[in-house]
Amino acid sequence: MCRVVDVRQAVLAKNDALAGALRAELAARGTAVVNLLSSPGSGKTALLEQVLAGTSARGVPTAALTADLATENDATRLARSGVPVKQVLTGGLCHLEAAQLRTQLEGWLPAGTRVLYVENVGNLVCPASYDLGETLRITLMSVTEGEDKPLKYPTAFGLAHLVVLTKTDLAQAVGFDRAEFAQNVARVNPGVELAETSARTGEGVEALVERVVTVAQGGGVHRPAMAVAGPATGDPAGSPS
Repeated sequence: MCRVVDVRQAVLAKNDALAGALRAELAARGTAVVNLLSSPGSGKTALLEQVLAGTSARGVPTAALTADLATENDATRLARSGVPVKQVLTGGLCHLEAAQLRTQLEGWLPAGTRVLYVENVGNLVCPASYDLGETLRITLMSVTEGEDKPLKYPTAFGLAHLVVLTKTDLAQAVGFDRAEFAQNVARVNPGVELAETSARTGEGVEALVERVVTVAQGGGVHRPAMAVAGPATGDPAGSPS
């Protein structure tokens, strides 16, 4: 067990070093990276379609990289926004890593890109521990997933700079308790920003675009200190820089 922990710590330390270097390189180019994490079915891609279009419509040079185990379905959808899009097939890997992202960006990321959205592989365990050199980490969750999701996946929510609630048009139908959800988020990430969105109605999309553009222009983000370990799920704590 100790050996497994040691190896994991070494892997994460190497990734963090690479992520720090990538963050500095992209910042020097004027590129802000937005790392999007969520469970499958959260509505992340549908929301990102609108956010890409909204960011581009503001005259902000924008690109997107989307990762999946298989298929190029998400890249096809995101390309409808008109921004440069690249699909990454991880071949079974459940998350992106900094070295992998750097390789994918080489020779592809258009010069002058101000905002790069990275749609991570759909799960809330592995991706949460890997810093990608992002400027802004957003964890998304739909109202259909239950108010206790932040407690079940404390690293994913505890290390987010922004938590976005999706599919709010369904909140009443599923009996979603916003107050309980907010309390649970605060338990693992006190002071983090919360946003509500609906890709179907457009609620919150412009506000989300505004938040990203502000960050891209040098605006600050809430920096979580540390996530709480989740023994019930085996969710490991991580620490993006």
